[in-house]
Amino acid sequence: MSRVRRVRSALLSAAAIVVSAGIRRWRHRPSRMARLADGQNGGRWQTVTVNRPPTDVWAEALPEPLERYGDRLEIRIRPAPGNCGTELAARTRDQPSRLAIALPGRLAGQDPRPEVRRALREAKSQLEGGTGKAVRAARTKPQP
Repeated sequence: MSRVRRVRSALLSAAAIVVSAGIRRWRHRPSRMARLADGQNGGRWQTVTVNRPPTDVWAEALPEPLERYGDRLEIRIRPAPGNCGTELAARTRDQPSRLAIALPGRLAGQDPRPEVRRALREAKSQLEGGTGKAVRAARTKPQP
């Protein structure tokens, strides 16, 4: 066997080993959904920025949309970056199951995260506008 063939054979063998190790590593990595579900406690924080100082956000009690959840939510309140209001963050205390956060669970309404996002948006609206309704822009044309 010539020297060129031996070198080529060795290079092909090394390449096959590297490729098989890469495939093995790729197949054993956790899925995206598993990585999302592996967050501590309830997983990822849902956050809104409220245009109010932190003392107004946590005056005596939480806003009513978040108060409805009681102990099921973990709440975090801190100044927003650049002193531009307050960050109001929430997440569920119990980690949602992998099945609940997968697409079929979300379609069936088993994922608790959309309700947490909705409650945060309602709380932001209530704190900034004083009402529980979403603040809407005024119409530019008068109606006849």
